Amino acid sequence: MNKPLIWAHRGASGYAPENTLPAFALAAEMKADGVELDVQLTKDGEVIVCHDERIDRTSNGHGSIGSLTLAELKKFDFCNRMYAYEGTRIPTMREVFELLEPTGLTINIELKTGIVFYKDLEEKTVRLTHEFNMQDRVIYSSFNHYSILKIKEIDPDALTGFLYSDGTYDMPGYAAAHHVTALHPSVYNLQYPHYMEDCVAHGIDVNVWTANSKADLLYCRDKGVHAIITNYPAKAIELLGKE
Repeated sequence: MNKPLIWAHRGASGYAPENTLPAFALAAEMKADGVELDVQLTKDGEVIVCHDERIDRTSNGHGSIGSLTLAELKKFDFCNRMYAYEGTRIPTMREVFELLEPTGLTINIELKTGIVFYKDLEEKTVRLTHEFNMQDRVIYSSFNHYSILKIKEIDPDALTGFLYSDGTYDMPGYAAAHHVTALHPSVYNLQYPHYMEDCVAHGIDVNVWTANSKADLLYCRDKGVHAIITNYPAKAIELLGKE
């Protein structure tokens, strides 16, 4: 029986504030195989880890990532109403690399360029990956497939994945044509005809988001996916490790 890798979605975000150092540290403690996170650029050009283009939902601040400097962003509390973690700050990608470098975890870096086309985000992110010599542990993904192709121009050997939501026709063929490493579909895309078989035929890994329920976790395992991205890595490891 296939045992998929478990990647913690925005860190162990079911247990700690999403996309923060405590969430990533907890994912490592829970023995996840990797973490998924989101990167954007601050006003002063720093690669920052945050999902939303605005900080209103996850912090006690307001405004867009691109309109605030790193120093301004660091003033806000990103505990996201998980008050046991009050005082948590937004991390830079450099800080995440420093934390996770000793752990051996895979890092799935999602470039948030679907709404804001951050200038040089791809170059800066790849440069950081190379600085920490973690090319073999980083996979880049994005809903903006132009960003992924740009990553491949910068580093032809980079591990890459196309993120998408709904049933675009022949995604395995599309991924193969653009020489990406993986597809990152939402769970329900696994039901399309011959999807997994076609991915296997093209040598494309399938890393599914975001599977949290027991039914979805078992479904992904039974379909033979490469990795499951989940908010609850401890739950997923316990369930899939037992069966």
